[in-house]
Amino acid sequence: MTAPTPLLDLDDSDGLSAADFEGLLRSVAMGGAQIRSTASAVAEGVLDRLAGLRPRSIVLVAGSGGARHAARIAVALLGNSVSCPLVLLDRTPSWVGPLDVVVVAGDDAGDPRLVESVDGGVRRGAEVVVAVPEEGPMRAAAAGRTMSLAPRVFTAPRHTMMRFLAVFAAVVAAIDNRDHSAAGPSFLDRIADAVDAEAISDGPTNEVFHNPAKSLATRMRDHRVVLCGSGALATAFAEYASASLLASGHSAAGAELSDVIAAARSLFVPAGGARDSVFHDPFFHDPEFDGALPVDPVRVFVFAMEAGRGEATRRIDALADADLVVAAHDDTADTGVSEMQQLFVLASRLDMASAYVQLTGGAR
Repeated sequence: MTAPTPLLDLDDSDGLSAADFEGLLRSVAMGGAQIRSTASAVAEGVLDRLAGLRPRSIVLVAGSGGARHAARIAVALLGNSVSCPLVLLDRTPSWVGPLDVVVVAGDDAGDPRLVESVDGGVRRGAEVVVAVPEEGPMRAAAAGRTMSLAPRVFTAPRHTMMRFLAVFAAVVAAIDNRDHSAAGPSFLDRIADAVDAEAISDGPTNEVFHNPAKSLATRMRDHRVVLCGSGALATAFAEYASASLLASGHSAAGAELSDVIAAARSLFVPAGGARDSVFHDPFFHDPEFDGALPVDPVRVFVFAMEAGRGEATRRIDALADADLVVAAHDDTADTGVSEMQQLFVLASRLDMASAYVQLTGGAR
């Protein structure tokens, strides 16, 4: 585990690198490479069997962690635009047949549920795409009978969400055979370029003032964090963001913006005491006489796409302490960037901010 270093300054790049025993910063920076490796597999013709297909449904079967979050985000992002139902299920259902496409994704090649889902999809005649490492039981279940998008670039399991989301997007793109600025073999390369640019901006050598991820991490430290969004897509991303922060040891909750606004009066109740008071000593604190221990204040982070920025800005006025987080680095709206690209950029920034929170001992 990376040792927490409470006194570490975010602008101390050498100190950050020395504290990063796990290689968190490098792992996050591999996001673009993960996406580009999927693009390379697609360019090699892995998904050619799906071109022009008119399936009855696309079934996503996802393992835990990044795969599950990516599937939820994919349904919210692509569900309304794909030409057939896009559904997320725990395993391949009994009604799947030759008219369906099944995508099985996960990090664990030994997960019985994923192995059974691949085998079930193949036996029922469905087109099956497997985004699971080619090893163990999965190798036997999938060998020669499926389309493989196994990982080619390996990162920490907590940083694989972008690869799975790229896989789901590539499958939908291959079936629809269109380039909705996020479809076709080239769209993933463009997104990978944007993610690489974000990783450079968020690098440890860039100071907080010019570093979106460090700025976000600074705002998160010493606070209880609530992450939310308006609508299914932003809310699904907020749930992933909360899991990313929890992995760093920082307490965080994900929710829908409406629920956070409804709970605002309870969330922003003033603390029972001052943490920095010279009279405060937690060792001698007696709740019966001294009251409740002081707690960190709550700060809400609201994720939004450019199309929903105006609405989100108006709605967060109801919150005492809230930040709006969008993909753009400044206040200038860029409506020419697809929602998918914005989402990937936000994911890269959030994962890097989570790494900085962990490295600087910001856990609460």
